[in-house]
Amino acid sequence: MEKDIAGKLTAAFSVFALAVVMLGSFFIVSPGEVAIKTRLGKIVDSYEEGLHFKIPLMESIIKFSIQIQRADIKTQAFSKDLQTMSAHVVVNHRIQKATVVSVYRNLGPRYVNTVVDPTVQEIFKSIAAKFSAEKIIADRNLLVEEINRDVKEKLMKQEIVVTDISVVDLDFTDQFLKAVEDKQVAEQQAKMSEKLVEKAKRDAEQQIAKSRGEAEALRMQREQVTPALIELRKVDAQLKAIEKWNGVLPGYVGAGVPFISIEKK
Repeated sequence: MEKDIAGKLTAAFSVFALAVVMLGSFFIVSPGEVAIKTRLGKIVDSYEEGLHFKIPLMESIIKFSIQIQRADIKTQAFSKDLQTMSAHVVVNHRIQKATVVSVYRNLGPRYVNTVVDPTVQEIFKSIAAKFSAEKIIADRNLLVEEINRDVKEKLMKQEIVVTDISVVDLDFTDQFLKAVEDKQVAEQQAKMSEKLVEKAKRDAEQQIAKSRGEAEALRMQREQVTPALIELRKVDAQLKAIEKWNGVLPGYVGAGVPFISIEKK
């Protein structure tokens, strides 16, 4: 009886061990991945998506994604005028099928930590030192464009394809930011004062021109007043008075001397 039980347990264990071995003899590579097979530490080959065979216990599988990966890098640097800045840099990158084996052999599976991170840090510090802090704040794109160009060129030599780099967060010290803000406010106030001065100057010039025009008009009028014109104005006044007379003579003149009435009764 005991022998039967022991035999059954042995058979079950053998089946289980065989199943484990069989399952361990295959591996699956998903879409967007490339697998590298090593046998006792030596690279055998690389494999694309699908089901593949390996020798259990002797062969190992290391998988790499060939899709775009994101690396978040935190760094600090000094500007040209020695202002401290902290930055959060995002690096989108990938490796290619044809270079997976070379990347694994030369850089290892942790190539982001060993290559991408220090390269970005080095280039960021170098380029940041070329610009003043105010220039970086006013036009961050200049900094980002140079970082993209230099990082892409350097990492391509390491067979890492960088698709895009962005600086999602860039901070200076609170004291420096307050100084920049105060300077901008002062500049805006100075510009406003200049505009007010220019407006006052234009208004004064317009008033002077207007006064000169009025004075010139009066001068011309005075030049046109002649004795003949004065006599003509008198005649005009007498004619207007006659036009307004109703034909009735006044009854008295001077100090109360009566006129003789000439009206017919």
